Amino acid sequence: MEYKLTESYQDQCIETIKRWVSVPSILDEEAVSTPFGNDIVRALELALETCESLGFKTFMDPEGYYGYAEIGEGEELMAILCHLDVVPVGDKAKWDSDPFVAEIRDGKIYGRGTQDDKGPSVAALYAVYALKESGYKFNKRVRFIFGTDEETLWREMNVYNENEEKANFGFVPDADFPLTYAEKGLLQCYLVGPGSQELNLKMDGAFNIVPEEATYEGDKADQVAKNLEVLGFEYQKDDHKIKTIGKSIHSKDADQGTNAITRLVAGLNGVEDHVALDFINKYVGQDANANNLFGKIGDDMSGNLTMNIAKLIINFEESRIGVDFRIPVTADKDKLVDTLKNAMAEYGLEYKEHDYLASLYVPVESELIQTLLSVYRDMTGDMSEPISSGGATFARTMDNCVAFGARRPDVPVTYHEANENMPLTNIFECMEIYAEAVRRLAIEE
Repeated sequence: MEYKLTESYQDQCIETIKRWVSVPSILDEEAVSTPFGNDIVRALELALETCESLGFKTFMDPEGYYGYAEIGEGEELMAILCHLDVVPVGDKAKWDSDPFVAEIRDGKIYGRGTQDDKGPSVAALYAVYALKESGYKFNKRVRFIFGTDEETLWREMNVYNENEEKANFGFVPDADFPLTYAEKGLLQCYLVGPGSQELNLKMDGAFNIVPEEATYEGDKADQVAKNLEVLGFEYQKDDHKIKTIGKSIHSKDADQGTNAITRLVAGLNGVEDHVALDFINKYVGQDANANNLFGKIGDDMSGNLTMNIAKLIINFEESRIGVDFRIPVTADKDKLVDTLKNAMAEYGLEYKEHDYLASLYVPVESELIQTLLSVYRDMTGDMSEPISSGGATFARTMDNCVAFGARRPDVPVTYHEANENMPLTNIFECMEIYAEAVRRLAIEE
């Protein structure tokens, strides 16, 4: 690809990514003086300082929920929605370099947030900056909106939408090229039941990650190991401790991962007695599409329903199963919940909703999608069709907004994983693509 608009700003872009990555902007639920933690506020302040230095007008919510940077003139408002929070690093021993010291090797930049979403956000920012520096006149206002709770509950976007002007259209640089026109609904809930005098399990990972490890410790470990052997499930044993091994992946692709919790629960079958275990074994098992619970649920636009058993906690006081569903755009969420509640009832489990995001669907023939798609195709020669996704992006927080890049189709997914990275060529190409997209959407010719 020829970098006609952005080549002069590539080095600045990479240096800014390094600075943004250096702030460990992980949610702190115990924060008192800030909504999501001091590090997230630091990341927001740094992002706005960067934007101001590039000539953008900036605003920071007084309570620290969100900020934005704007350039251009006109009545219409184009939004570019980004997020500055990142997921925890997990086992740091699995990283080849410090997650918060961005390092370039093998033509890639490594660090937490390089692919999700600091790297793409900075690339989009310098794309618009390149247009400004080239003398283009914006006939619409282009606003970068910086979120701070995207990896958890999107609480900042609720505050933003209560307080701020509604955008006319926009895109999110937080997914894949060519473009995502449909996003499944997201439902996260707990199935809560009785505790146990004998069994103690604590697997409390993130909702949006398929668990790669699950641990049981007790005097029945030998029996659990025998069951796992028969099932052919990988595990590690150390005296009275059993650890099942899965394959971690984002919950949106749960049917492509291997769930260590459901494997452990299968190993506990007939060994430990508890209604939470019985429910999982009967209705979920190793089927991340939950066909035994709901029947086949899916559509041509967005694919099949997925169900990720992300958490399992059983202690003296209660049991708690944490579940992440990705619901096809044509499916009825209320009917699914009713079916779930009916199945839970025979085990005495109570449904408690944690979070719900309705699905997104923007018709492919819309002007926004046709413009973005033509930009991508013109610049890459890739004639791939727009896609649907089980992932949830900020695009669904606003009307007429879609996810547009930044990951190229041939680049491995590394977000939420150890050694998260993004190839420099991917960053430079999406800078140029974003610059051309904004030129066509918000520049007076």
